[in-house]
Amino acid sequence: MRGGGVDVCLRRRPAVLSKDASAGWHFGVGRYRGDQFAWYRLTSFRPGATIVLDRTDLEIVERRAPLDAETYAIPNAAWVLRCRGRGTDLELAMAPGVLTGFLSWLEARPPGLSTGYRQAS
Repeated sequence: MRGGGVDVCLRRRPAVLSKDASAGWHFGVGRYRGDQFAWYRLTSFRPGATIVLDRTDLEIVERRAPLDAETYAIPNAAWVLRCRGRGTDLELAMAPGVLTGFLSWLEARPPGLSTGYRQAS
């Protein structure tokens, strides 16, 4: 955390695909590295990042408040983002201040690239 990390919970199987809405959440630390957001699981023996998201192909599919069953599994007052990157869906849960920073990082793409939000059809 001293090196610029932020608290982020991650779930690889979104609630819409899961039978148990509270299952699968893992606490971790996210770090920004240029165009990449590296997520490190807190309870892992793995030396590097567990997941690396590239903002050039990251898309926010949905933003929502946590379901009642999720409130004990993620930080208080968190928002949940369902994201898609390279054809894989996952969910990120983060506090409002962390969410503001994440959205600013995502929107700070070079000119000509998508802003990361799915277009309404």
